[in-house]
Amino acid sequence: MGKTRFIIVGSGWRSLYYVRIAKALPDRFELCAMLCRTEEKAQRMACENNIHTTTSEDECEAMKPDVVVVAVNKASIAEVSIHWLEKGFCVLSETPAALELPMLQRLWELHTNGAKLVVNEQYHLYPIYRALLSITESGILGEKSCLNCSLAHEYHGASLMRALLGIHQSEQFSISAKTYEFPTTETLTRYDRFTDGRVSMKKRTVATIEFQSGKVVLYDFDGEQYRSPIRRNTLRLQGVRGEIIDNTVHYLDAENKSVTSDMVVSTRQVRTDYDNPNLRLIDEVTDISFEGKSLYRPQFGLCSLAQDETAMATMLERTALYGHGGLSPYPLENALQDAYTMILMQKAVETGEKVFSEIQSWN
Repeated sequence: MGKTRFIIVGSGWRSLYYVRIAKALPDRFELCAMLCRTEEKAQRMACENNIHTTTSEDECEAMKPDVVVVAVNKASIAEVSIHWLEKGFCVLSETPAALELPMLQRLWELHTNGAKLVVNEQYHLYPIYRALLSITESGILGEKSCLNCSLAHEYHGASLMRALLGIHQSEQFSISAKTYEFPTTETLTRYDRFTDGRVSMKKRTVATIEFQSGKVVLYDFDGEQYRSPIRRNTLRLQGVRGEIIDNTVHYLDAENKSVTSDMVVSTRQVRTDYDNPNLRLIDEVTDISFEGKSLYRPQFGLCSLAQDETAMATMLERTALYGHGGLSPYPLENALQDAYTMILMQKAVETGEKVFSEIQSWN
């Protein structure tokens, strides 16, 4: 294929990630238009981002994009995705696939009838997680059994935990969960940085997820971890022959002697002219290695994209290939199971009881 041509439906926070991808990689992506609900919003987004915007669906359809990116609010994602799928377009939707089980089943029905939907579950394509998964898939830990996971929330967390433990999406499970509130000093939001020491109550969900195979996930996540410098992501993955704690691997070699090695992550800092404090300084991953072997090199070259946008660019390009007859970059059954896990986790929190999954149509 040549350039991936796409439109964005929506004009919120997530939509701008795709704008930055198109600007960083103009030889790979062409943003044809951003579809906004109002003329006022369209004019503002065009002025602020120097992109073509419109309020006309007909205009967007006439552009015949390779991919329609749906980046609207969570409550509307599934309905808007269905709207464009029924027009015959290949759709890349933001997460989650849907918020309710009947809508997940509806999406699967459309898929079985030929609709091409990819849910942009990109975390497994973060450079750091791609490298980590390559280590776990090498067999260095032996059979994996238990994961302490404090990496991402709900559906993102579900995707990562299955990948790290090597669990198929059809495997059934139970969840026990509870949400707590703790006082936390505010530091960084999507749009602002606070240095006045203000404190507010923040929610943290703790859950135990037990799979039929006997594998267990101890899930622990606070939304502040995505941006706050005082709340960090962490993991501990254990197998019969070793464990990984964040970037450090402890394992037994062929002679059953203990070895400790670090995954080495190299980055470069890129200063930008964005006003948003989250974007002023970007850490771009340039190389990840383990025991002298390179596990990751930027597939787009050095282009000043953070890990999230790098992963999203990969999903966007592969979705275009899927639309033209290739394989899906993230099978829909995985994305539906991610959202289903979120639904059950929320139910476990609300009821205070252990909740059991059931076999669904996509299993």
